[in-house]
Amino acid sequence: MAEKLHHYAVTVLWTGNEGAGTATYRGYRRAHRITAAGKPPIEGSSDPSFRGDPARWNPEELLLASLSACHKLWYLGLCAGAGVVVTGYEDAAEGTMLEEASGAGQFTEVTLRPRVTLAPGSDLAEAEALHHTAHAMCFVARSVNFPVLHQPVFVTEGAAG
Repeated sequence: MAEKLHHYAVTVLWTGNEGAGTATYRGYRRAHRITAAGKPPIEGSSDPSFRGDPARWNPEELLLASLSACHKLWYLGLCAGAGVVVTGYEDAAEGTMLEEASGAGQFTEVTLRPRVTLAPGSDLAEAEALHHTAHAMCFVARSVNFPVLHQPVFVTEGAAG
């Protein structure tokens, strides 16, 4: 396959000006709206630790969700190609961010914990191996500079557990 470029565009509109802009650190909300053509908006804010609204998505959660969703999409596609029939997939992803004394910070790791339901007769060893391939292929995981770990759990459809 030849290389090709993909371009993405979103708009992030700050909606938290309470009248005085950023005249004081406590005088504005961290609220924003993320939009892209033809898609529903995402209401965002900062993490509540940074004066954000806990009812809105923060950038850290969105990064974690992006890693999880990208891995899932690659994994399902790889399974379909390999004849591993997945009938259910749910990921309880978690990430750790280190905030330095200066206020700067970075993620130190993310762990994906997908619970994968397989159709009876699916190859469990192949299902496991495809997680490694999905990680190696995931556009988002390949773009970050911290470890993205995987702890998949597999169940067979119709089996107890």
